Amino acid sequence: MEKKSGYSRPFGKRGEHLVLIQLALVILFISLPAWPDLRDTTLFSQLELLRRAALAIGMISGTILGIGGSIGIRRYLTPFPYPVDSNRLVDTGVYALVRHPLYTAQLLVATGWSIHEISLSHLLVAIVATIFFHFKASKEEAWLTEKHPEYREYARKVGKFLPGTGKKKQ
Repeated sequence: MEKKSGYSRPFGKRGEHLVLIQLALVILFISLPAWPDLRDTTLFSQLELLRRAALAIGMISGTILGIGGSIGIRRYLTPFPYPVDSNRLVDTGVYALVRHPLYTAQLLVATGWSIHEISLSHLLVAIVATIFFHFKASKEEAWLTEKHPEYREYARKVGKFLPGTGKKKQ
């Protein structure tokens, strides 16, 4: 008996390469040392409250968006950007605030950590991840629009990664 994957597209056509790139970016971010290493400097100590606040804001807001986004699409959650055949357009909960809360969650945590460590190397990877997620989300949105023509209207109303920003024109 053949196992049903929930996808109408064959392996290799669902954005698997994008998942691998995302995984590589996460591994790079985690394993990358902070540069410049300012931990033993006066500046690092003087900015401790600001650094901790940035980390807390990034972690808390990222966790809320990540959990909210996962719960919102729990029946359709997949690592691949190509939507499962049985999916429905979700535009409630955190999806009423942003179209890609799972990507935003990762970017907020990465930015919070980059500020906390005052790390240009981590900030650079976070910027590359933002560009990557913009590309990945655009592919995903094209596929979602094929399945759900009403996605166009949703994209006009709701920001891509942050509320009110990145709304689609026309």
